[in-house]
Amino acid sequence: MRVAYLGPPGTFSEQALREGASRFAGAGAEPLPCPTVHASVMAVADGEAERAVVPVENLLEGQVSETIDALVHDAPDVQVIGESVVPVRYVLAARPGTTLADVRVVLSHPQPLGQCAPWLREHVPLAQVRPASSTADAVRAVAGADGDRAQAALGTALAAELYGASVLAADVGGGQANVTRFLWLAPAGTPPLAADAAASGAWKSSVVFSGDGDGQPGWLVRCLAAFADRGVNLTRIESRPAKLRLGHYLFLLDLEGRADIPGPAADAIAALGDLSGEVRVLGTYPRADA
Repeated sequence: MRVAYLGPPGTFSEQALREGASRFAGAGAEPLPCPTVHASVMAVADGEAERAVVPVENLLEGQVSETIDALVHDAPDVQVIGESVVPVRYVLAARPGTTLADVRVVLSHPQPLGQCAPWLREHVPLAQVRPASSTADAVRAVAGADGDRAQAALGTALAAELYGASVLAADVGGGQANVTRFLWLAPAGTPPLAADAAASGAWKSSVVFSGDGDGQPGWLVRCLAAFADRGVNLTRIESRPAKLRLGHYLFLLDLEGRADIPGPAADAIAALGDLSGEVRVLGTYPRADA
């Protein structure tokens, strides 16, 4: 079974894949590195992979918009079948022989650049930050024989080892508390996984909804009351532009309970459908312990 992830090897997405492959993809999972998070999602949508693992939320930086937008706007036939929570520990890596005092440019994916911004301001205040397609790509770029000694990259210790980079600093940004939540994706219609020892035993569902009523006073309150009135706890709510008209939004919910069987969660989602123009269940899956 092919599993798409943000590559090349050495990213946290690959770490999530390694840790969750046996549960979400079965024995013999074949990693399929992709150049972007969006491409990872679309690999499932286009039939190039049977699974994908993508970051959706970081403790420090919040939502990963690229994942949300791909799921909501571009991949209606892809669903969430699981989640995992991965500790995030960055290193600052560079070409061998580089010192921290040499660093004038730091490369990485935009997420770690944001997560590690306070550390960078304190320890390399003169360095510019520049985005890269992934942490592993950034480490690979600075580690090569042609790498500039004034450049360093935020990435994983594994990437530094794989590409022959020197570690200038370890545990950069966030300390022991920093974690990222990853979603496991599959084609729509894939049966939900059974809860097991790798999860808490509780279930979650993810929903996206929108409607022309978003311009009316109290509309969003009434939509959310559909869950409160039935005792359904919302664990996350965020908005993204609807990309149709300025000032109109899509709302994303994570909630406790199953949308695929009768019960309070399914009833609340049905009631939400009566209040909004569009409701789509992105998936029902066992909740991962954080």
